[in-house]
Formats: sequence, structure tokens, C-alpha cells
Amino acid sequence: MSSALDRLKNLTNKISSYELTRKNNMLQLKELFVSVGIDKKIDTFEELFLFKAINLSGASLLEENLGEIKEGKYLQILAISYDKTAKVKSKNISLAYFGRVENVDCEFKDSVVEFIIRYRFEKSFMTLEHYNSMLGDFGKKSE
Repeated sequence: MSSALDRLKNLTNKISSYELTRKNNMLQLKELFVSVGIDKKIDTFEELFLFKAINLSGASLLEENLGEIKEGKYLQILAISYDKTAKVKSKNISLAYFGRVENVDCEFKDSVVEFIIRYRFEKSFMTLEHYNSMLGDFGKKSE
């Protein structure tokens, strides 16, 4: 019995840890939203999550070389919007353009990279909640 109780405690600790990390992530993301200038292009912070995805050009987002610059490229935050009714379904929108990546202050570039990672972290939770909700609908269909 204690084995089941231990597993439950571990699971509870992990879930509360994720929720605490998620809450902190949102606070940091809101600050970065302003400090990297996305607020100049998008009216409200919540609108950020209407995009399908947000990408970065000019610096790596891969774990093994996170933030490494791509010489000769431009540092730019790109959002991907999706409209099922449009002729061209997906569209890239520039949220912020910072010029040649070699000319961007390293600390600022790191803030831009952090913004993207924090956005993706929260977006992954939103996606998880969405699919969890969809799975819940399957049980209701058979009733």
C-alpha cells in the first residue's frame, strides 16, 4: 500500500512543481513580451497565444547550441497564423526585427531566445490541455 501512496505523492509533487514552474514562466514571459518589444506589434499579451507557433531566425533554438548565432542572418521573431477559410492557410508575420544578428547585443539576443523558449513552454501546456479535453469528448460520444 505504501508503494501506491509513494507513487501518488511523487506524482502530486511533480504536478505541483510543473504548475509552479508554469506560473513563474508566465510572469517571466510577460516581462519579456515588453522588453523584447513584442508589445509594439501585438495589443495584448493574450493575443500571443492565438498564433500556431512562434519561430526565430538568426539564432539557434536547439538544445545543444541554444542561442548560437547564425552569421550573416537577421535576428527576427516570426509568428505563424493559421486561417482555415483563407486561400493561403498559414501566414508568417514578423513580430520583431532586430537587424543582423552579429550586431545585436548578446544579452538582448539571449532575452529573445528566452522569450521563444518560454512561449513554447506555455504553448505546449495549452496544447496538452486542448488534447486532454478532446480525449474527454470520446467518452461522452458513446453515452
